[in-house]
Amino acid sequence: MYTLYFVPDTCSLATQVVLRELEQPVKLINKQSVNDFKAINPVGVVPVLDDGQHLWREGAAVMLYILKNHPSHMFPENDAIAQQKATQDIMFANATMHPAYGRMFFAAGNIESKAAQQAIFDAAAIAINGLWEVVEDRLQTQPFLGGQHVSPADIMLTVYSRWGAAFPVNIKMGEQTTRMIHHVLALPSFQAALAAEKEQSLTAA
Repeated sequence: MYTLYFVPDTCSLATQVVLRELEQPVKLINKQSVNDFKAINPVGVVPVLDDGQHLWREGAAVMLYILKNHPSHMFPENDAIAQQKATQDIMFANATMHPAYGRMFFAAGNIESKAAQQAIFDAAAIAINGLWEVVEDRLQTQPFLGGQHVSPADIMLTVYSRWGAAFPVNIKMGEQTTRMIHHVLALPSFQAALAAEKEQSLTAA
């Protein structure tokens, strides 16, 4: 069984959803319930995955580790091109879209001036909307970034799509992107992951 250290509604949620999609049992530990989390991850962020022998850190690396250990349509074992495309999409989500949203979280937590905060929020929203346009273009010819099946990147992007509601900005997503996100949100694995996070958060409180 895997152990996943998480914070509710952060990128660790995508890790949990993928584990559930792959039918892998997972034990959740809320980072907030750990006295010295930096002993587990010196930089203090989630996800951290414990496979029983090693602790794995960094979201994209954790995602690829899981996918390589449990081949599926999301990361076919004998299809190097499909694997490379999936990796590329994971990196787009993790290294391009995630930091774009991260600017708003940084401003909210570190900038005192409300006017300066809003300026950063607005600039970030422009960049984020441009990235969602890239996603929308990709989805004109296929229902998911992975083609006909939900991909890890679709799951990651769906998690990130929920973050804009925390800020006074107008995040715009196209019709096909909205459809994809609604589909991923409705997955039993996604709903189970949300419920598990809620249960663990209540326990930690």
